[in-house]
Amino acid sequence: MISGTNESLSVATTACPGAMCQLKNSKGTWYVTAPGSVTVHRGYGDMTVTCKKEGFPDATAQVSSSTKLVTGANVVWGLLLPIGAGVDAATGAAYDYPGEIVVMMDCPTSVPQAENPTSPQ
Repeated sequence: MISGTNESLSVATTACPGAMCQLKNSKGTWYVTAPGSVTVHRGYGDMTVTCKKEGFPDATAQVSSSTKLVTGANVVWGLLLPIGAGVDAATGAAYDYPGEIVVMMDCPTSVPQAENPTSPQ
């Protein structure tokens, strides 16, 4: 009830700009081109982030949610208004994902050419 059910996350890939990333948790699925930002619905449990770029292997990262510190305030306030902590847990507002997610993905700018075994000597 204190901070809302949505959260803005930044997504980047290592050495692979322009990858299309899918973020998925128990509350929905969102898409962003890395590097970029996307607003997701908070939820309990892991978020799976899968990034793809044509011609390169896909990369996936698991991102854990954590209980927000403000949930403790709802517990204290819960003595006066007991539904606060329960509402936050049910809607996902009690949880946070890291603000910055980096997916380990390598897209070299130049691909080495195969050696020609029949080259003249």
